[in-house]
Amino acid sequence: MGTPRVAVVTGSSSGIGRAVVERFAAEGIRTVVNSAHSVEAGEKLAASLPDALYVQADVSDEEQARRLVATTVEHYGRLDILVNNAGRTRPVPHADLEAAGPEVWREIFDLNVLGTWQTTVAAVPHLRATGSGAVVNISSVAGSRPAGSSVPYAVSKAAIEHMTRLLANTLGPEIRVNAVAPGLVETPWTAGSDFFATIAERVRESTPLRRVGRPEDVAQAVLAMVGATYSTGQVLLVDGGAHLI
Repeated sequence: MGTPRVAVVTGSSSGIGRAVVERFAAEGIRTVVNSAHSVEAGEKLAASLPDALYVQADVSDEEQARRLVATTVEHYGRLDILVNNAGRTRPVPHADLEAAGPEVWREIFDLNVLGTWQTTVAAVPHLRATGSGAVVNISSVAGSRPAGSSVPYAVSKAAIEHMTRLLANTLGPEIRVNAVAPGLVETPWTAGSDFFATIAERVRESTPLRRVGRPEDVAQAVLAMVGATYSTGQVLLVDGGAHLI
């Protein structure tokens, strides 16, 4: 049996990130749990998993993104997988252009786009050293459709998808870069949200699978992309068939 693989999952103290961490652990992958603020939840999750590590870092800050990767490699001696999951939004009606001011764009892009870029850049030398590194970026159906909680959020996800293709073209053959684009997923963030409730009802009525996504659905897709050794530059939709309507 070879040396266990090591994964960093950003923004993984709850929701989709937590489900990814738990799925990786079930597969024998050593995983670094990360969050910017939810320290207690992150530490508790890491403590519940075999040989997991918690590292607090806000990946929108370049120095902290580099520290996250450096701490991982110092602790485990390697890095095989990076899942760029950390992200944020601010619900703004698409027609309310004034409400989506520059501060909203900067807040969202600093984490969603720059955070993904900075963490990937820090991870590349270590992923390359394995000869079979894998990056999976978490996008959204809003990255390719006129949807999403705000225009800045949707555009940030479109940027992540094109970044995925550009990096895949640049980093092969040693590193594969793919993305997973969830549709509507029920997470702690969406709980109690009127925006979520309205769209969830529409999803249940009209999409082929007639249900809202779960974090575990996305985690399964992430694991599949990690294992898809002849795929790179791909964006896998995980939306219950919503793209068909």
